[in-house]
Amino acid sequence: MSKGHAKHHERHHGLSLFGKDLVRRCSSKCELCEAHGVKLKVFEVPPIEAEPNFDHCIMICEACQGQIDKPRTIDPNYWRFLDNAMWSSVPPVKIMSVTMLRHLADKNDWASELLEQVYLEPDEDAWLVKVPPLD
Repeated sequence: MSKGHAKHHERHHGLSLFGKDLVRRCSSKCELCEAHGVKLKVFEVPPIEAEPNFDHCIMICEACQGQIDKPRTIDPNYWRFLDNAMWSSVPPVKIMSVTMLRHLADKNDWASELLEQVYLEPDEDAWLVKVPPLD
């Protein structure tokens, strides 16, 4: 087994240990769009640290993950639920919501308007500065 494959497997195993607690936190719903009854995956909100960090993880559905992973496929209307997600009390959900709103704001007035309303705690603001833009 290659070193890269072993590291990936080790990281995946580390993230899977958070699964039960994350599912409990999210009540088996996507923490972004709140889809229920769909397959959920652990998603690490950037920047990704050397060791898996529960406080940087959220549970998201395949629809959200697919668009985040391939920003060129983003359907702006799909992301209208961010008007709720941006107020989450869970910091990584809030950070991912604002990251998506920033990406959408260039071409979507509704996203720009939501960004004007969002409130970030100082630690959330510091985290957001470190998040790379979606490509």
